[in-house]
Amino acid sequence: MPKSKIARRLSLYFVVALLVFAIVVGAVFLLLFRNYTVSVHREKLRGYAESLAESLSGQSGPGSNQFGPYLRFAGEVAEADVWIVDENMELLTISRGQGMASGRYNYTELPENAGELIDEVFEGETAFSEDFSGVLSTPTLTVGAPITDSKGDVIGAVLLHSPVEGTAAAVNRGTWMLLGSLVLALIVAFVLSVILSGSFTRPLSKMKTTALRLADGDYSAQSGVRQNDEIGELSGVLDSLAVRLDKADRESAKLETMRRDFVANVSHELKTPVTVIRGSLEALCDQVVTDPEKVDDYHLRMLDESKYLQRLVEDLLDLSRLQNADFSIEKQPVNLCDILSDAAKSASALARERNIRIRTDFQSSCLRIEGDYGRLRQMFLVILDNAVKFSPSEASVDVTASEARVIVRDYGPGIEPEHLPYIFDRFYKSRDERNKSGTGLGLSIAKQIATRHGIALTARNHPEGGAEFVFELPTSTADATPPSE
Repeated sequence: MPKSKIARRLSLYFVVALLVFAIVVGAVFLLLFRNYTVSVHREKLRGYAESLAESLSGQSGPGSNQFGPYLRFAGEVAEADVWIVDENMELLTISRGQGMASGRYNYTELPENAGELIDEVFEGETAFSEDFSGVLSTPTLTVGAPITDSKGDVIGAVLLHSPVEGTAAAVNRGTWMLLGSLVLALIVAFVLSVILSGSFTRPLSKMKTTALRLADGDYSAQSGVRQNDEIGELSGVLDSLAVRLDKADRESAKLETMRRDFVANVSHELKTPVTVIRGSLEALCDQVVTDPEKVDDYHLRMLDESKYLQRLVEDLLDLSRLQNADFSIEKQPVNLCDILSDAAKSASALARERNIRIRTDFQSSCLRIEGDYGRLRQMFLVILDNAVKFSPSEASVDVTASEARVIVRDYGPGIEPEHLPYIFDRFYKSRDERNKSGTGLGLSIAKQIATRHGIALTARNHPEGGAEFVFELPTSTADATPPSE
């Protein structure tokens, strides 16, 4: 027996189904076989009866003794009892197969239920009657054929009465043959069911092993079952689930690493200004510093550090809001050119201190987009401030806008190739002296704002020097139609 419960159940179902099928088929076969045997015997008796009636027709009388040997011979050949009945429904002659008697006998000596059969015979038809003999304990068959005179009138009836010999024996032989075939078929069916159920449950066992491995946290598990049926589809879903779980596990590990790094970075960024502020306050409270100029210097230092803390906290809040899918951005139709001009004017204050000029080149006076004016202005201002910060004195920053994209380019040293893939990560910033006041969150915030507006923000180095930030605008919202006057 197979070890699998479902395999045992399938084997049992298969054998039971075959057994029921065999019983039904056997019963139908035995019934049809018996009917066939009776039909053959009936046709044989009919032939004997009609031949005997034809021989007696047109003679001097059916009871004549000259037909004694003939009737005895007919009875022996047909292996049946032979009666001859006249038109008065009286028994004229009877043959018991091995002997013959003649004379007038009582009508009650005829076979049971012979009355209706005799009536049909005297109507000129060959009739049949099938019954069960209590004396012989076997099915019996009675056939009647009409005897006619020279004018064609029915003057008597020949009755042949015989048990349906061989039917019971044939049925018994058929039954034993059927039982033998059934036992052999059940043995073969059981062996085949074990083999077939094993091949059916083997993929299920593999999928069970895979599911247990997944439950234990081994997301690399694969069932490897490839079948073009429902089991194959289930296996494919299970393997797909394993791949997704493995991917989710890697993402979870990555997020956990990012969370630890984020906490460490925040702690590091907060530690320096808090330490400076605390040290300055302790020095002032303990009157370690009493010189008015130094006291003013300590106050300015604490003010700068507090501003840095405020900017850091605000950036963290902005980044947290933007990364939250539930945080909604109020979008409305805005002119991207107006936003770029506004951001360029705000960045010009820092640029003028270093004689840097911000140049704008808009191929259209109106670029329509669905977005939040304030957030988009914040995004462009972050990139412009970053470009001004890394540009040399008396250089320029170019802002080019077309229907498909916006490009902000500076003419500074560019971005080092090893830093380029990570510049949009939180708290990732270069150790350049020009970036010492940065929080490392500006570019991350700009990236999140762009993502929330369907804008693809990328950074690259220009072949002729400097860095450029490219904003790929969503084609469904860009509109180069000038505003109506």
